[in-house]
Amino acid sequence: MTIRAIVILLVTVVLCPPAFAEDSSVITVRKDNRISITITPLGGSSGGAVTQTLQNDLDLSGWFQTVSDARASFTIGGTAEGGSLQGRVTDSRGSVVLSKKYSGDDRSTAHQFADDIVETLTGHKGIATTKIAFVATGSGAKEIYLADYDGKNSRRLTSDRAISVAPSLGPGARYLAYTGYQSGYPDVYLIDISSGARQRVIDAPGTNSGAAISPDGGQIALTMSKDGNPELYVTGLRGGGARRLTRTSGVESSPTWSPDGRELIYSSDNGGSPQLYRIGAGGGSGRLIPTGHNYCTDPCWSPDGKKLAFTVRSGGFSIAIMDIGGGGARIVASGQNPVWGRDSRHIIFSSGSNLILLDVPTGRTTTIVSGLGKATEPTWSF
Repeated sequence: MTIRAIVILLVTVVLCPPAFAEDSSVITVRKDNRISITITPLGGSSGGAVTQTLQNDLDLSGWFQTVSDARASFTIGGTAEGGSLQGRVTDSRGSVVLSKKYSGDDRSTAHQFADDIVETLTGHKGIATTKIAFVATGSGAKEIYLADYDGKNSRRLTSDRAISVAPSLGPGARYLAYTGYQSGYPDVYLIDISSGARQRVIDAPGTNSGAAISPDGGQIALTMSKDGNPELYVTGLRGGGARRLTRTSGVESSPTWSPDGRELIYSSDNGGSPQLYRIGAGGGSGRLIPTGHNYCTDPCWSPDGKKLAFTVRSGGFSIAIMDIGGGGARIVASGQNPVWGRDSRHIIFSSGSNLILLDVPTGRTTTIVSGLGKATEPTWSF
């Protein structure tokens, strides 16, 4: 076996470890904490389809409970036809709190209206207009797929007939970076989502894998072994000027950016089994994050900067969450590869062959991707 092959094998073991879990409680929230709403079926030729999508979006958001008109704090209605939606929200006194016109297809207008409802009534960002990407084997090979946040409208982005893994969506889902083995070795490719244009942006000697696009969309963090050992590097979005961050004898992988782009959290086996470390985006010494678990991978920093989700292993994969500021980690589900939504409330993760949407405060889970072979490694736009 060549040195390059050995390095690739080591990185693969860390990026795709065997599995583990420890018992802990799941956070819950009382049903009466939700905002009571009623949805009046929207009028117009597209009213039925838009109403159905809107109801699903608001239900999955976790912020609302649908009640009778007499008990509702807010009433939602409007008209949808001809690629246009006029949405309206009134309070219990009949005062208009949101009135806005949207254009686009039925699903996109419903998603836009849903996100505006969430932000207007709760002050939090909605997730309905976001996109997800993931790896699936439905074509017989590991390829990258793109879908709406709820798994609908999925389409295959790659047809490489080689291994395509580790996707990362940038802000607004404009670009997607992923690791492809078309050359026989792992290199990083960038896809322009709107045009479908693709280019290889990192093809340095050795392993190039696990790219994570920065919150401002201008940089990627990734694992490279061009200097011998698999270390973390930061480069421009289209490659060039690779800056080395870590210098250890272990394997560093799975970087996740802080919301302000100033720091990274990553997994490293420098101390033995994989643990999580925190480092400045300019480099320095990685600081061990005390998680209370013996095997940690796949970290994901929440967009509000307050929480960290990651995979732990003890007989099977489990999803753990902890506060960035300190405190013990808690297990919230069985699975792996967790990614936060931009509301810092929901997580998507892989379990078995499916992708699951988890509402962290309530513990509610919803299967959003199934039937595409084995679906793994989700990434979520913000």
